[in-house]
Amino acid sequence: MHVIHMGHDVFKANDKLAEKNRKNLDKHGIFAVNVMGAIGSGKTTLIEEAIKHLKDRYRIAVIAGDVIAEMDASRFRKLGVPTVPANTGKECHLDAKLVENALKEIDLENTDLLLIENVGNLICPVDFKLGEHLRVVAVSVSEGDDIILKHPMIFKTAELAIINKVDLAGAVDADPEKMHEDILSLNPDVPVLLTSKHDWESLETWIGFIEIGLMKAKEGKSN
Repeated sequence: MHVIHMGHDVFKANDKLAEKNRKNLDKHGIFAVNVMGAIGSGKTTLIEEAIKHLKDRYRIAVIAGDVIAEMDASRFRKLGVPTVPANTGKECHLDAKLVENALKEIDLENTDLLLIENVGNLICPVDFKLGEHLRVVAVSVSEGDDIILKHPMIFKTAELAIINKVDLAGAVDADPEKMHEDILSLNPDVPVLLTSKHDWESLETWIGFIEIGLMKAKEGKSN
């Protein structure tokens, strides 16, 4: 009996295409953020808040990943930003090919910031790079304070981790500090933010991370 191992080739092909996407974004001076997290983690709200506070200064586009529906895409469109829904069908993650196709529908010459909302999942997106500059994972306290150690790989590969809806911690008997410590035990160097949509200071820190990336992208294009 012969066993065929296809996983490595699939990931290798995806990484190659992700690198192509990254070069395309860099050529246009676009900073791309891949926001990952389970359903209910608050990804959509975090992206909405970023759009609201940055759209007057930067040209923003969104790729909204979902299995079938376009509900999140419609929420972003209501904020007046170009939005491309990327429906994955049976797949539980975005991949570099889906992003490549979505980029063809975006006016890259007139875009500074690309926000990518990945499919609601803490497992599948881990192995699929998209060409992004910043990999973000958001987790809500309502998922339980043991959620991080149950899904270690996505936190090990994240470049920014967000513990969201911390204002609900008492109501759901979750400990945000434990969650913070669990993330650092997996990835000691990753920045960790504690956020709530009702706490502007916490959202300002999240948006500040994006602005730092935008400035670097602009500097890179000018050099």
